[in-house]
Amino acid sequence: MPSAKVLEQKKAVVAELADRLKNSVTGVLVSYEGINVADDTAMRKELREAGVKYSVVKNTLLSRACEEAELTGLQTTLEGTTAVATSDEDYAAAARILADYAKKIKTFEIKAGYLDGEVVDLATIDKLAKLPSRDMLLANVLGAFQAPIASFARAMQAIVDKGGVEACLAEAAPAAEEAPAEAPAETPAE
Repeated sequence: MPSAKVLEQKKAVVAELADRLKNSVTGVLVSYEGINVADDTAMRKELREAGVKYSVVKNTLLSRACEEAELTGLQTTLEGTTAVATSDEDYAAAARILADYAKKIKTFEIKAGYLDGEVVDLATIDKLAKLPSRDMLLANVLGAFQAPIASFARAMQAIVDKGGVEACLAEAAPAAEEAPAEAPAETPAE
């Protein structure tokens, strides 16, 4: 029978883990079996830089934390080696990084995950993993905003390169004279 001190430590770990699960926007559970030290170190660094918290946990402690966080669907996957990655802000970072490692290392696999407090299937995690990073999405939006301004700037530069507005107007004037004038529409007599 464990001592009271050990039980208190385990309760503290469960409470901290449950709080982490509740306050994160997304989380991914993985079986980290078969990853070597170099890959594990690189993965942890990449996760840390993306703002993702990653830790290896005992299945029994994680099961109790999931129960407290009302993520009961995750408990069926708690067998073997288990690590949990949670993110407080970026929905796709954990899934994207861990899916890359799951592709590289055959024994490293994604077990389950949750999104905004709801347990999701592996297909949803796969879709999250395929989303571009936040920085890439912001770059795309910025590019869309800059495109009309850049086109306008190129048009203005073309006018300057041709000799200014007067040259462009002089060039356009003969073309206007050559076009046949339309006969004014006759107004019916009253």
